[in-house]
Amino acid sequence: MPHSANDIDELEEELLSKSEIKREMHRLQDFGLVIVKMSKHQRSKLPLTDDLKAAMLLADKITNKHEALRRHVRHIAKILAETDLEPIKQAMDVMANKHQQESVKFEKLEKMRDDLIADGNETIEALLTECESMERQKLRQLVRQAKKEHSAEKVGKHYRDLFAYLKEHIIF
Repeated sequence: MPHSANDIDELEEELLSKSEIKREMHRLQDFGLVIVKMSKHQRSKLPLTDDLKAAMLLADKITNKHEALRRHVRHIAKILAETDLEPIKQAMDVMANKHQQESVKFEKLEKMRDDLIADGNETIEALLTECESMERQKLRQLVRQAKKEHSAEKVGKHYRDLFAYLKEHIIF
């Protein structure tokens, strides 16, 4: 029967079979290889520890030496086993979903533009209180001109100008 927290940790380590440990190391090696194959710019956006950054620099130097890279990836997996992977995975997810995030922002801006044209004053005032960098006169003018085009069933220059103005000043 365990007598302290250390004894409990030792029991949990003993419960992992050799196969489970190998599978985990293979997953870490695959994860490490994904990071190694990223560009330096992409890697700079990841919250890597100093040890991992040094290991990545060496990996960049030996990418064309297959066997050396394979051994180095095993070393990277050992470093990864000692680090918290959640922040790294979250940063990778953000980079992978960048296009989707841009689409969502675009749709929000389109809806905001359409609401400004449809609702008028109340929406303009609410937007001006939220975003202080916008000019009241310019926003009203763009909305008025876009509303005119919209009522004439012409989607043209002012409609696009209003969208560009919103895109320039609104940060999500």
